Amino acid sequence: MSQCELFVESVGYRYSGGHVAVSDLSLKLGPGILGLLGPNGAGKSTLMRILATLARPTSGKVTWNGADIAADPNPLRAALGYLPQDFGVYAALSAREFLAFLAAVKGLAGAAARERVDDCLSLVGLNDAADRRLGEFSGGMRQRVGIAQALLNDPALLIVDEPTVGLDPEERMRFRHLLTDLAGRRLVILSTHIVSDVEASATALAVMSGGRLRFHGTPEQLLAQADGHVWEWTLAPEQLAHVRQQFVVCASLRRPDGIRVRVVSAEPPHAEAQAVAPTLEDAYTRLLGTGAERH
Repeated sequence: MSQCELFVESVGYRYSGGHVAVSDLSLKLGPGILGLLGPNGAGKSTLMRILATLARPTSGKVTWNGADIAADPNPLRAALGYLPQDFGVYAALSAREFLAFLAAVKGLAGAAARERVDDCLSLVGLNDAADRRLGEFSGGMRQRVGIAQALLNDPALLIVDEPTVGLDPEERMRFRHLLTDLAGRRLVILSTHIVSDVEASATALAVMSGGRLRFHGTPEQLLAQADGHVWEWTLAPEQLAHVRQQFVVCASLRRPDGIRVRVVSAEPPHAEAQAVAPTLEDAYTRLLGTGAERH
């Protein structure tokens, strides 16, 4: 596999109507899994399209192993595997037929193409379903076909955009394990608004909101920022609405003795509140300053 260094330098993207989707964003990335987090509308998908050479930045530049991808996108395209958010399949084809078609599009042919299709089906655990029609596949199986097609050229850069939307919990867990297994010497960029998608697998995190980069570092560094800012206590049910108005409530759990609330706050929010160790979702919620309550 080739060298893999991706440098995003002061990149911005403005749509023709004037909306700024990405603003002055810089990242330096190498092998590992980058979890790109942010709410819907944060600019993640626009950034993914720029990195996949489907859109040109309106300011700044992106280099792949030192080469400007706007001036010459071919070196990156040759090393790229991409699973877009709206990945579609031909329902009448089998998984094997579909991948063989895409292998031909990517310039693979003959025995080498057949071998690579079989390898990719094996990597994503679809050997037994290889000759079934894609129209019969579950959402999780279709996403695995999407990963298989992205792996056909053994990419050094793998980009997956919101891959677990619509999947059930078991399929999401299987998908996360698959991405972890695929990392190795690759750079994998996983764009999502679901913190649990990156919690166990990401070696680095980048958090976007409003088109801007709010954080870039390790999960441990983001957790450290929230240390001492997460609190829990039990309150009466009628007090919950008032607490929600005053604080960012990360979670609330109804119990026999009342409602246990988990709050992000710089100071103790209540005389009975106890500081607790932050989760990654707590730290993400604190960074963005918005509620993400889970019931």
